[in-house]
Amino acid sequence: MSGSIYLIDTNILVEAYKRYYSFDIAPSFWSALVQRARAGQIVSIDRVKSEIDGYGEDDALKVWVNQEFGEWFLPTQDLKVIDAYREVINWATTSEQFTEAAKMEFASVADSWLIACAKANEFTVVTHEASKAGAKKRIMIPNACDAHRIPVINTFDMMRSLNVRLG
Repeated sequence: MSGSIYLIDTNILVEAYKRYYSFDIAPSFWSALVQRARAGQIVSIDRVKSEIDGYGEDDALKVWVNQEFGEWFLPTQDLKVIDAYREVINWATTSEQFTEAAKMEFASVADSWLIACAKANEFTVVTHEASKAGAKKRIMIPNACDAHRIPVINTFDMMRSLNVRLG
């Protein structure tokens, strides 16, 4: 996957912040994200930023996103992303596997736009979600990525691919 551009899901930032790479424990993780974003290797989308912006006013992740990472959130209003979004939503809504509630949720959150952006730009999606064969109540990002032949990996595989070493 060397040479890939990695498109980061909300849960990558939230889980790192809340669980294993908090700012006070692993500042080098956050620096590495910014360095790789500057190098054109990591991006996200405006709708991921909106999800994080929905947190409390004093939330440290929200502050970091807006001060340090803000310029690497791509707009989803791009025409090729909108065209890919139509394909992704059509796939979801015509699938008999998922409940109507799952389809509605998928269309209303950043996930469907993340997949559309990856599809339109040939990016690799980075998420902590796991594929669930036969899932009905929720459309998982890896399942949707598989359906659209989009590569999907987790934080740790992305870091290995980018030769990120935390010190």
